[in-house]
Amino acid sequence: MSKDKDSRPSRRKTLLGDRPGSFAIARQVRISATKSRRVVDLVRGMDVADALDTLKFAPQAASDPVYKVVASAAANAEQTHNLRRDDLFISAAFVDEGVTMRRIRPRAKGSASRILKRSSHITVVVEPKTKEA
Repeated sequence: MSKDKDSRPSRRKTLLGDRPGSFAIARQVRISATKSRRVVDLVRGMDVADALDTLKFAPQAASDPVYKVVASAAANAEQTHNLRRDDLFISAAFVDEGVTMRRIRPRAKGSASRILKRSSHITVVVEPKTKEA
């Protein structure tokens, strides 16, 4: 059984392969995936500095957790691979659905309706810009 676990590729290998760069993942963020995807679609492909400026002034509530993930990915790249923040861009960014908490709201005549409190996992990958681009 341990052979399956050892043969599974690492998260870094899956996201970046052999390219330089870094990533950050925020798990169990208490905002729905659809709301987070609207914000992530704004910054995908941008330079890190431009993305952070855009997210700082975006009116959506999901811009704050996305800002933190982008800043964390940039800091990871600076610390682990000695890359400069000015040279980085967001090469990949995506949002997956997390766990949905189910709550009950009392309704008329003894019935109940369900409240779904959704969460999401936000992943951001940053890489240095190539010389050709």
